[in-house]
Amino acid sequence: MKKLVLTSVFAIGLAVSSFAQKIGYVDTDYILQSIPEYKAAQAELDKTSVDWQKEVEAKYAEIDKLYKTYQAESILLTDDMKKKRENEIINKEKEVKDLQKQRFGVDGDLFKKRMELIKPIQDKVYNAVKSVAERSGLAFIFDKAGQVSMLYTNNKYDKSDDVLTFLGYNKK
Repeated sequence: MKKLVLTSVFAIGLAVSSFAQKIGYVDTDYILQSIPEYKAAQAELDKTSVDWQKEVEAKYAEIDKLYKTYQAESILLTDDMKKKRENEIINKEKEVKDLQKQRFGVDGDLFKKRMELIKPIQDKVYNAVKSVAERSGLAFIFDKAGQVSMLYTNNKYDKSDDVLTFLGYNKK
């Protein structure tokens, strides 16, 4: 009886282990930071963003100057002239807010530029991850850089360097 139970437990254990899936993970932050094209694209995005931010700030400084001039001269202005200057300031503020939204909004110029520069690199990495997973016989690969958090990872399953090698980049 004891032998039958042990044999059954062993057989069930063997059956369950044969259904186990191999899992790997990558660190896409590490991979992307190891790709020169990504660094160059990110540097270009950063420069563009800073330039556009300076453009917006310069326009706000211009509006601030107009407002201070208006305040200083408002005592000497007629009601019609006050209204004209107030409308000018309001219109300039609206123009700057529109420019800011155009540059930095949800579907703004910066988002489009990011898609143009970064998306092809991300697609290349995704395809490499898929190829490495298939070649390694892995059922799943998690991205430990994303919102999926892992409490424990065994480094032998880290496939980040394999993806970099597949892409033709040297390891750090």
